[in-house]
Amino acid sequence: DGVEDSLPASHSRSPPPKMGHSALDEVSAKGAFVRTAAGFRSTIDDAGPYPAQEGRYHLYVALACPWACGTLSALYLKGLDDVITVSVVHPTWQRTRPDDDNDTHAGWWFRTPGDAPVPNSAGHGANDVDDACIPDTVNGCKTIRDVYELAKDTHGKYSTPVLFDKHTNTIVSNESLDILPILNSKFNQFAKHPEVDLFPEDKQAETEALNAWIYPNINDGVYRSGFARSQEAYEDAVHKLFEHLEKADEILSKQRFLSGDQFTWVDLRLFHTLIRFDPVYHTYFKCNIKRIEDFKHLPNFVRDVYQMAPIKRSIDMTHIKMHYYTSHPVLNTYGVIPANNGFDLEAEHGRENM
Repeated sequence: DGVEDSLPASHSRSPPPKMGHSALDEVSAKGAFVRTAAGFRSTIDDAGPYPAQEGRYHLYVALACPWACGTLSALYLKGLDDVITVSVVHPTWQRTRPDDDNDTHAGWWFRTPGDAPVPNSAGHGANDVDDACIPDTVNGCKTIRDVYELAKDTHGKYSTPVLFDKHTNTIVSNESLDILPILNSKFNQFAKHPEVDLFPEDKQAETEALNAWIYPNINDGVYRSGFARSQEAYEDAVHKLFEHLEKADEILSKQRFLSGDQFTWVDLRLFHTLIRFDPVYHTYFKCNIKRIEDFKHLPNFVRDVYQMAPIKRSIDMTHIKMHYYTSHPVLNTYGVIPANNGFDLEAEHGRENM
């Protein structure tokens, strides 16, 4: 996901990442993680080249990725799973051009349930190909990189989510913050739940103000901590992360959701970071000042959102843990996956009466 520019003002930019790069390559001159902007930013518009049509579009997702999984949550919340088809990649990154010694890019592959277990890109481990994997039934591509190259991509970051147009064989958008409002309103005539509104107009200013600090400090803050290559960059990221987690915890002490009693897109994005925090980010990204379980209100917020049936349907802790712990040999050479899945997500949360 490209998402918003995540570069702190105190860090100068490094040269643009190479073609065929991943998040591990997106680092500033001072060792700070700098997320690259998305390359495809079109929308669905009946007056434009991509009108809303049933069966025309395909969503490529990684269940491990908070940005991609958030779009899948939205698709299920709206009841669009019979309108927009879906493919789910295998969680373990592998070399996308294994026969080219000069092309070291590692990224998302499609697998079919029952395929042989997959090692990491260093050759270690044997990670199952389970029933959650859905191959590319639209283009027959082997990797997400192949999908981008089919769409004549010139940016070289082969990320998920991807909203793909089957009629023109191109990518409409690979930016989750574009895809979420597309799913929220552009297909309402086909949706089973058109009444669901993640972007209420009367809360637009408030939710955008919330996102202005939640995105850079929490959603992207875990990546700034985990992918930092200098102590200075890590310290800056991790302390801002926990400062703003405390701020979110305080807001949620007074109301059910971030902007009041209505669940919105900022709640969805915060949830997808928090549910990955204790099993992954606390350990793997060195975000270890506290666990989410140690906060007073954040755990029950996570439980509240998780227990919404369409949200729960989109969560796969096996894919979440397998991706992070097996996809970056520079951070976890042998791809060993820790046992703990975090706190009990099914426990009573008591927030429905707030």
